[in-house]
Amino acid sequence: MATVVAQSHFIFGLRAGVRNNLCFFDEQTVVFPSGNSCVCYNTIQRCQRFITGSEKSQGMKALAISANRRYLAVSECGEKATITVFDLQHEQGRKRKVLTAGDMPVEEFVCMAFSPDSKYLIGQTGGPEWMLIFWLWEKQKILATVKTSNSNNPVNQVSFNPYNNMQLCVSGTGVLRLFRYSEGALKQSSFPKVESINFLCHTWMTEERVIAGTNTGRLLVFESGDLRREINMASKAVQEQSDRQFEMKKIKDADTDDNPNMPRITAILSYSKGFACSLGSGTVCLFEKNEEDGYRRSREIQIPPDPHSNEVTPAECQEIDTICISPAEETLAISTDRGQLYSFNLSSVEISKEEQHFEFLLQSFHSKSITGLSVCIRKPLVATSSLDHSVRIWNYETKLLELYKEFQEEAYSVALHPTGLFILVGFSDKLRLMNLLIDDIRTFKEFTVRGCRECAFSHGGHMFAAVNGNVIHIYSVTSFENILNLKGHNGKVQGIEWSLDDSHLVSCGMDGAVYEWNTQTGKRESETVLKSCSYTDVSFSSDCKTILAVGTDLTLKEIQDCQVLREVPADEVAHTAVAVSHSGRVIFTGTSKGTIRAIKYPLPVQKEWIIYQAHCGPITKMAVTFDDQFLLTVSEDGSLLMSKVIDKEGRGLKSSRQIIHTEEILVTKSDLEEKNQNMLELKMRLEEMQMENEYQLRLKELNYNEKIKELSDKFTQQIDSLQSVKQAMKIEMEKQEREHQESSSEVTMKHSKELKDLELSYGQKLIVEHERYQDLKLKYQRMQEDYEKQLKDTEKSNVESLEELTQLHEAKLQEKTQLLAQCQEDTQQQICEFKEIIKQVEEDEERKIHDIQIKYEKKLHTEKETNTNLKGETGLMTQKFYNLQRQIDDRCTDIKQLKQERQRLLGLIRSLESDIEDLKRQISGHEKTNQDKDKTISSLKKKNQELEKLRFVLDFQLNELKKQTEPQQDDINEKKERIHQLEEELVQLDKNNTQLKLVVSDLRLKLKTRDKEMHKEMQKVKDLETHLQRLKSDLHSCVGFIQEPKKLKESVQMLYARYVSQGDVVEKSSVDEDIQREFCRQRDYLEKTVTSLKTRLAKSAAEHEKFYDKIMKENVSLITEINELRKELRLVRTQVKDYKAQLAKFKKPNKSRPDSEQEPLQGAQT
Repeated sequence: MATVVAQSHFIFGLRAGVRNNLCFFDEQTVVFPSGNSCVCYNTIQRCQRFITGSEKSQGMKALAISANRRYLAVSECGEKATITVFDLQHEQGRKRKVLTAGDMPVEEFVCMAFSPDSKYLIGQTGGPEWMLIFWLWEKQKILATVKTSNSNNPVNQVSFNPYNNMQLCVSGTGVLRLFRYSEGALKQSSFPKVESINFLCHTWMTEERVIAGTNTGRLLVFESGDLRREINMASKAVQEQSDRQFEMKKIKDADTDDNPNMPRITAILSYSKGFACSLGSGTVCLFEKNEEDGYRRSREIQIPPDPHSNEVTPAECQEIDTICISPAEETLAISTDRGQLYSFNLSSVEISKEEQHFEFLLQSFHSKSITGLSVCIRKPLVATSSLDHSVRIWNYETKLLELYKEFQEEAYSVALHPTGLFILVGFSDKLRLMNLLIDDIRTFKEFTVRGCRECAFSHGGHMFAAVNGNVIHIYSVTSFENILNLKGHNGKVQGIEWSLDDSHLVSCGMDGAVYEWNTQTGKRESETVLKSCSYTDVSFSSDCKTILAVGTDLTLKEIQDCQVLREVPADEVAHTAVAVSHSGRVIFTGTSKGTIRAIKYPLPVQKEWIIYQAHCGPITKMAVTFDDQFLLTVSEDGSLLMSKVIDKEGRGLKSSRQIIHTEEILVTKSDLEEKNQNMLELKMRLEEMQMENEYQLRLKELNYNEKIKELSDKFTQQIDSLQSVKQAMKIEMEKQEREHQESSSEVTMKHSKELKDLELSYGQKLIVEHERYQDLKLKYQRMQEDYEKQLKDTEKSNVESLEELTQLHEAKLQEKTQLLAQCQEDTQQQICEFKEIIKQVEEDEERKIHDIQIKYEKKLHTEKETNTNLKGETGLMTQKFYNLQRQIDDRCTDIKQLKQERQRLLGLIRSLESDIEDLKRQISGHEKTNQDKDKTISSLKKKNQELEKLRFVLDFQLNELKKQTEPQQDDINEKKERIHQLEEELVQLDKNNTQLKLVVSDLRLKLKTRDKEMHKEMQKVKDLETHLQRLKSDLHSCVGFIQEPKKLKESVQMLYARYVSQGDVVEKSSVDEDIQREFCRQRDYLEKTVTSLKTRLAKSAAEHEKFYDKIMKENVSLITEINELRKELRLVRTQVKDYKAQLAKFKKPNKSRPDSEQEPLQGAQT
């Protein structure tokens, strides 16, 4: 058998006392805390997603949503305060990180905020420390901490500058400080003197401007942390005081006098047009930016009065806790201190003089502890009663609040009749039986049962039980008589329940007694008393054979025949309520911590249950619907939670009962009659309106036909006139063509004459140029002959100089060869001398060795003698030897290790020697390549000289070409400027065309509306004419009875009755006028929206052009940087080449050094 699970499905209620307890996830989804969870509610699909809190949490303190709307931070207090960051884009709200204050003892985080890029998070701890902690939250790393206030001045809000990640603002009583994160610490950047001002909220407007609200209803503007001005809340203009000292005195004097009647500014929020703030209880004011860098009060939105409320403090007196706005700035939502959620649509606001009101975001919730819960069989309804003086009827299928009513007294208990048409409510003075009407809950019978904490209808609906202290009264529903009084409890009765056949009733009390009563005789059939336990709730099992009870002894007991069959102990948490599924598979219990436990039935021996996070306060009542689909729980936190009862495979429980829900509703006769009368009146009005509309339509058709005829006549006249104009234009065109042909023939004649003249002139010029060319050719031949003679002379002189140089160098060579021969002879003599010295040294060494050998033989003889003496001492030394042997072994191991290290080092030495040889080879290779490069450098230098000559020639040609192209370039620039001007004119024309089109469409719409109004007026005139004709005919018939006074009187009375009662006509006209006013108002609103959209379009176009210009400028700067870098690269390359050339020169004289160094090395190796 699969285990049964209760899955959270829908919750009605808001957890008050949580900072920033309402925020938008997207345009349709809001996030708010309810019970022990955060709820994501989709306002269009009307569904909820739950993000459950931690099990060890002792309460939620604050929420914060990131700027990209992805992450939600929840601060919870417990043994150690934590901040949990959830990923909202994950379906189940995946837990990302859990942040703590490290080693600091922190009980709670009062408020939090994400940075604009969602990377950082700040959290403000509670008193007495009041530390601000700055996290890089994804790495769970604390970057900085700072103390923001002392124990007497609590902090209310912290926030990041939306334009700067590193700047923060902290506000509270006598505190408004700006901090900046730099060099690993939070440093205070402003020191305003605001010790006497109690700041409740603040918001950032610009990069340096902060607006803060106080408890005396003042809005103070701070620039860079300094108080600059105050926004006047009384008028719609913004007053600015130039003298700052005078303003500060004024504010201090006002804030020190805490006037309780002054409106408190408890919440403030900035948006694109300005900011929204609460002004006293139940009012939100919208401020818009001024041209003078100020703010104008544009709109006021109020919480509407509750029509069902009878309270001394009405709904509009609620204090606003949180204000939030949707990402597209279309919806404004608020939460109040009495646990209510309201919204207001900013996009569809009509700017009128009427007051604008909020609407409920979800439903109206209970604001205090819920004391009673009841379900019925015939309808999907749930009834709840609360200490907020209200009784509410919910529909758990449609998730709507069907009915609610508030009373003068607190409602202690509630019970729904099985039919869902009646309800029992227990008050402090009386028990009232009420009818559930279509739109009201009305009392029709009162019973003298004081302080009824428990009441319940029987399953058949013919009886009900009500508790008065320690007595249970049973009444008949049909006769309202008190049938039985069940007495036996010594303490207050805490819970009662009827059996399925209504023959038995079970009760439990604070005296530790559980009694089963017979409802026919009024006798006790079974009893179990445990004085050490105070029972809180009791229930029958599904088959009514056993009783299940919970109490203060932390156990769930199953009782049968005056004995406790089984006990299921809890984990140091008391059970407060119990409910049994009708299928009998599972038992649900509620605890004092607000959790729900699902326990299998029959009860297990060991502790086996499933725990669910549900409420943040003790669960007061629980109930399972009769179809086993939903588990309903209520708590002291004022929330109603609906959980789906399913098995672990996700399927609903199959119930043996077939429950059909009915749709009947009780309505009183007077209400029905009123509604029928209203229906008849509306039908009459409809018929009259239809008649009027038909008549007006006919009139309009006639008018339009006449207009069409007039227009058609006008258009035919215009067509005729245009045709005549067209013919005249054709004649003019033909004339112009003839004139053009004549002028073109004249021009061609002129051009032909000019061409002939030019040919003659250019022919003469060519002859002159040809003669010049021949003269130049002769000069060139003479010059060539002269240069050939000079070349021959230079060749002869060069040959002579070469012969002289060769003779000089040959003489030098002979001298050098003679020197070489002498050096070779000297070296041979030195070698002979060295050989003789080596022979003498060897002979000396042999003699020394012979002398040393004789000495050592003598020493050996003496050693042998001493050895015989020492043999006696060896016995003593053996003991020392064994001791030393151990030391030797240790040393041997050390020696082996050292040898291994030596071998390893030798291997390293060999590898390094091989590397040295490789490097020497590389050096020799590099020297060869350097020589080759030197040769290439010399050849390149020659080429460079030739190229420089060419460059000089080309530069000269370039300058000449530039001189020729400069006038052409000026013409091109002028034409480009002209083209640019024409393009701008074209763009301006396009804009003008679009604006004109919009104006034409607006005028057409106005024409249509005026036509409709004209048609209506004409229809009215025709109606009046027909009315007059009928009156004339009736008067004519009356004149026939002028001789008979009685008939004349009757006919006049008939005429009066028929024609004089013109009230309806007046009403119709007034209705028509109202419709016209409404139409005009809507038209004006639409026109204003069109103009605003046009301005937005123009702004966006200007911004786009600015952005394009910025990109162009950046591209130009980048291109210049690239060109500079290229120049630098060329310079660096030339420098590298120079350095390489210097290196090559430096290495040439060092080539002989390694050869001279290698010879002594070889001598040393031998």
